[in-house]
Parts: sequence; C-alpha cells; structure tokens
Amino acid sequence: MTLKVLVTGAGGQLGCEISRLASTQPDLEVIAASSGELDVGDREAVLSAVGGHRPDLIVHAAAWTAVDACETDPGRAFRVNALGTRNVAEAAERHSAHLVSLSTDYVFDGTASRPYNEWDQTNPLSVYGASKLAGEREALSVCPGATVVRTSWVCGAFGNNMLKTILRLAAKDGPLRFVDDQVGCPTFTSDLAAMLLRLGRERAPGIVHVTNQGATSWYQFATEVVIASGGDRSRVQAITTDQLQPPRPAPRPKNSVLDNAVLRLSGRGQLDDYRKPLSRAVKELMV
Repeated sequence: MTLKVLVTGAGGQLGCEISRLASTQPDLEVIAASSGELDVGDREAVLSAVGGHRPDLIVHAAAWTAVDACETDPGRAFRVNALGTRNVAEAAERHSAHLVSLSTDYVFDGTASRPYNEWDQTNPLSVYGASKLAGEREALSVCPGATVVRTSWVCGAFGNNMLKTILRLAAKDGPLRFVDDQVGCPTFTSDLAAMLLRLGRERAPGIVHVTNQGATSWYQFATEVVIASGGDRSRVQAITTDQLQPPRPAPRPKNSVLDNAVLRLSGRGQLDDYRKPLSRAVKELMV
C-alpha cells in the first residue's frame, strides 16, 4: 500500500532532505511543496492543497527560522510559525492525515543545568522561540494525535546552516571565532529526516525530542568541522556570547541540549552521535 506524504517547506534544508529520503522509499509517494509553492499562512491555499492531494501524512517543515529577523518582524514570525501551523493542522484534521510538525530547542530559556525533556516547562527568550511554541500548541490543539518534534542545531547538505558557514570561513584566511558558552546537540538532516518519517508512519502522538546524540559548544563543533575538513584547528578561537560582534538581536538559550526521553523510554532508539553524520556531511560537501 502506498503512503502519500506531503512535505511543506520542501525547499528548505530539512524539507529537501525529507523529500529526497522519502522518494527513495518505494511505498511512499512524495508531494514536495516549497514555501514559494505553498504559503502556509494562507488558510485557503493550505486547505485547497491538502484537499486536492489528500495525503496520508503531512510533514510540516515550513517555518521562518531567521532568528534575528523574527525579533524585528514578529508579525511575520507568528503568521508563518504559528498561524501557518494552525492552517496545516486544520487541513490535516479535516482530511484525516497524520501531522508531524517541527519545533525547536528555542522554546526553552536555556537556564537548566541538565538536558530538557519533553515534559519540562517552556519559556522562550525570543520571538522566534515564542512563535514556534505557539505553533506547537496549534498543532496539538487543532489536530489531536499530531506529532510535534523538537530538534536543535540543524545542519546538513542542503540550504544554509552552521556547518556550511564554518566550511566557508575555514576556506578563507584569518581566525575563526565561535562562542563556547552555548551548548547543544548538532542534528543532521539525514538522520532527522529518517526519524520523522518513522514517527509519521507510526502516527506517534505528542511531543518528541529528536537530536543526534552528544552535547557540544559552537566552538567545539567548529573545531571538529575544521579537523574533519583537514584544516588547522588552531585557527578556531573560543569567545563568549557577549563578545560577538555585532551583537545578535535575539537572545539564545545557553543550554539547548534536549533529552530524547520519549525515544529512549519508548524503546525506539536514538540517533547516532553527531560526529558520525558530521564526517559524512563534510566529505559530501567537499567533493
């Protein structure tokens, strides 16, 4: 039996990976809708698209993820990340499609001294985090039974991300300065996409944290990327968030480490340590 999968935000780094992976699975039929093709903030457009395609599964990866830009344009952030999720959830519920909706570590304030699990209190510091938390609530209230997946520090072969930024800077002369007081779990789209499709197939309900394993700082991550690319690790220098120039408009959580408790406790298993997909991704990008 063929499962029809609609991917929103299919032009983004995660949406591209989900669409690519789904297209390799013979029992999946993929409808890839980029943000240019489907504006999730337009309710009628969303209802029409879902009603026309009648997918069995919707992986909602469309989002406005420009964290600093969200801070200065909260209207756009909430239209895409909150209202857009409401529209997709309504369409999924109306047409009996299972919804997998993406969220973020930014729903937490980062003050905890341990990793955050799925039941911890949220307290976003930024407009982006607040808009994504609103999207979580829309997904779960409008479409009961939806899967909300929180992830962090996403990077991979497609789109713009910190991995590509580090490789680009490493190709130039001069020191590479990265903060050492923000800690999280880098998550690679190849691994994340596979788990999203699995959770969608299983119609898993509720909030699930999905990250690659292993906590690190941006400074440590940059050092590992430079080493993997054959560069000189001594070029990477540690700074504090307060030393960033120019300062970032949106505050970042200092601790973005997510405990994948639901995956672990349900026996589904967890993603690999991030160093494994990091090595593969660097090789792929340097070809």
